Amino acid sequence: MQLGILGLPKSGKTALFNALTASRQATGKFRASNTTNVGVAAVGDRRLEQLRDLYRPKRYVPAQVRFVDVPGIDRGRGETLDLAELRMMDALVHVVRAFEDAELLHPAGDVDPQRDIAAIDLELILADYEVVERRLERLVQAQKRGLTDQEKRERALLSDRVLPALEAETSLRRLDFAAEEEKRLSGYGLLSRKPMLLILNVDEELAGDPDAAAGVDAPPCSDLLAVSARLEEEISRLDPADQGDFLAEAGLDQPSAVRVVQAGYELLGLISFFTVGEDEVRAWTIRRGSTAVTAAGAVHSDIERGFIRAEVTAWRDLIDAGSLAVCRERATLRLEGKGYPVRDGEVVHFRFNV
Repeated sequence: MQLGILGLPKSGKTALFNALTASRQATGKFRASNTTNVGVAAVGDRRLEQLRDLYRPKRYVPAQVRFVDVPGIDRGRGETLDLAELRMMDALVHVVRAFEDAELLHPAGDVDPQRDIAAIDLELILADYEVVERRLERLVQAQKRGLTDQEKRERALLSDRVLPALEAETSLRRLDFAAEEEKRLSGYGLLSRKPMLLILNVDEELAGDPDAAAGVDAPPCSDLLAVSARLEEEISRLDPADQGDFLAEAGLDQPSAVRVVQAGYELLGLISFFTVGEDEVRAWTIRRGSTAVTAAGAVHSDIERGFIRAEVTAWRDLIDAGSLAVCRERATLRLEGKGYPVRDGEVVHFRFNV
């Protein structure tokens, strides 16, 4: 999973990036960075950690998320989106400033989360408009040689549905597209179509307040999460053994890295399944509803090609039993075929022959 972090200057984007990836990128009060930061974070999963403790394997491989933190957007200074990076992302993370700091002035002069959400949404729409307009211009030029049926359908989709929505400053997330239309649009990397996670960057004293995001409306097809990036950046720099106490003191049971990734999984409809053994305990990421044979392909194409069956048990049943052998005795280990929909948190062992 790849998540692109964006927002206005002085919103706390890079502080959040540091908290998520345990990085040490500079976060100056007086000058916004113009650097794109890239980092990878392991997905914290207590289920997988318990399986690791059970098997004590040679290799432990949690799922990973790639985060890209692009420079803050400020059209007043001629700054625009880092399109090349963001178009490759699975989802976008918009960091919205909701904290006060007299030494860290907001570019607009005051703190207004709803205004900033609308401003970034408009930036995404404008970026998409330019992409769609250029493509339609090329299709008009191609009319001289004659358009293929596929190009005619593409032109109709862009001119009849996509462009009018963008001209009306409507995010493409608000539109419903058929599966064929979704496939046709996927190659454009349209930013206002990507799933959006809004991170409301709040004051430290509100970090554990369940009502910290009250009064802020998230756009349709977006999710909203309140985080104190500054506090969590500080906690991320502590020894792991000490982090739990500081999180508890702030009223948090999990660090932002876990909460943001979980929200990203929900937003994208992703789940994790596990493979276990003395050599390796590992998490794999698939889309919710994926079949056993598709899950096999996530592990290796040869396993998908030679799939025979899957041996499946819930992670908790395996922890309670202590081994797959005991799961078999208790009949909590099932044999499933190619079409079985793998569920979140299941331990799967694939039988195959190639």
